[in-house]
Amino acid sequence: MTEPSMWTRLTEENPDHSTAYIQRFRDLAEAGQDLVGEARLVDAMLPRGARVLDAGSGTGRVGAFLAEVGHDVVGVDGDPVLVAEARKERPGARWLVGDLAELDLPAAGIAEPFDGIVCAGNVVTFLAPSTRREVLRRMRAHLRPDGRAAIGFGAGRGYDFADFLADARAAGWEPDLLLSTWDLRPFTPDADFLVALLRPV
Repeated sequence: MTEPSMWTRLTEENPDHSTAYIQRFRDLAEAGQDLVGEARLVDAMLPRGARVLDAGSGTGRVGAFLAEVGHDVVGVDGDPVLVAEARKERPGARWLVGDLAELDLPAAGIAEPFDGIVCAGNVVTFLAPSTRREVLRRMRAHLRPDGRAAIGFGAGRGYDFADFLADARAAGWEPDLLLSTWDLRPFTPDADFLVALLRPV
C-alpha cells in the first residue's frame, strides 16, 4: 500500500482544508497577485502546441494558463475537491484524480508521452518520503526522451534541495538548469527556493 501524502493526511484531519486552499487563491487573484509565473516559464521552454502534464495540478491555475496559450494539458492531483474545482472553473484542460506515486496515464487511456511536465506549488514537499523517488520515476516514464520537467518548491519544508536532486538523479533525471525563482533568477547556495529544470537520461 502506498504511504499517504502529507496533503492527504491534512485533508483527512481537516475536511475544510481543501476549501480553504481554494478560497486562499481566489483571494490572491482578487488582490491582483501573479498566479501564473510558473506557467509562463514552462510555456517559454516548450514548442507551440506541446503536450504538458501538470503533476499535482490542484485547482488548475498553472495548467489552465498553459491550455489557454495552446498547449494540450492533462492535470493530475490526488485531491478530488481541488480537481472538481479545476473541472468547474477551468474546462480547457483534462483534470484527473490520481496519486502521483501510482501515476499510470496509459492505463487511463492517455498513452502519448508528454513534451513537458510542470510540478509547482511545493507539491514535492507534500509527498510521503517513501514515495519521492517513485513519483519522480513515474513522471520520467510519462515524458518524451527529449522532454523536460520544471519542478519548484521552497526550503524549510522537510525536503532538502540536495536530497531532492539526489532522488531525481536516482530516478533517471539530470538537471539542465537550477533557478531560485520562477522568473529566472540563478540558484545560489543560500537560495530559499529551487526551480529545477530536469531532463531524462
